[in-house]
Amino acid sequence: MPRRSILLFAGACLAIAAALAIVTVVVVGNRPSATRGEIGATGQPLVGGDFQLVNQDGRPVDQTMLNGKWSLVFFGFTYCPEFCPTTLAELAAVQQRLGDKADDLQIVFVSIDPERDTPQQLKDYLSSDGFPKGTIGLTGTPDQVAQAAKAYRAYYEKVGEGEGYTMNHSLTVYLMGPDGRFRTAVAYGLGPDKATKIIEDAMARG
Repeated sequence: MPRRSILLFAGACLAIAAALAIVTVVVVGNRPSATRGEIGATGQPLVGGDFQLVNQDGRPVDQTMLNGKWSLVFFGFTYCPEFCPTTLAELAAVQQRLGDKADDLQIVFVSIDPERDTPQQLKDYLSSDGFPKGTIGLTGTPDQVAQAAKAYRAYYEKVGEGEGYTMNHSLTVYLMGPDGRFRTAVAYGLGPDKATKIIEDAMARG
């Protein structure tokens, strides 16, 4: 190939490469960060925070109720036809598998349906056979529930009208440490064995 053609070809390649580099910088630079505002200085997702609710005995509680124990926090509602009772039954099995370690673990069920889930409704529901022993039910005003769900990045939405409405909601169970800070998530449908392993590993790490 003549020298002039080689130089022209090389120049064209350099121009194309430079253009691609500029495009890449623009695209990456303008791409919103997936973790912006979601990761703390420790590298842990910013899950959990302040809340003011009432428990199934009608007593006011806040985020300090998580201090001193490991906590499994789950958002659901008592009229849930499948996911909530399934999750609670699985957590009951986890509770059994943990043995003595379960003494250091509390299970917290936060209602995202305050319109129907009064403290007494929660108390009756959580006393059902097959659910974890000692589960703490929490409810509150719609604004209080919304604040708690926002702190935990838990999604929920009312679907339908009238008495037959239901609630769509996220299914993640949040494992919080004795310091009240997020440790890890337990996904829906893992089964008691895998869920227990995740919790035990987190407890071992502290």
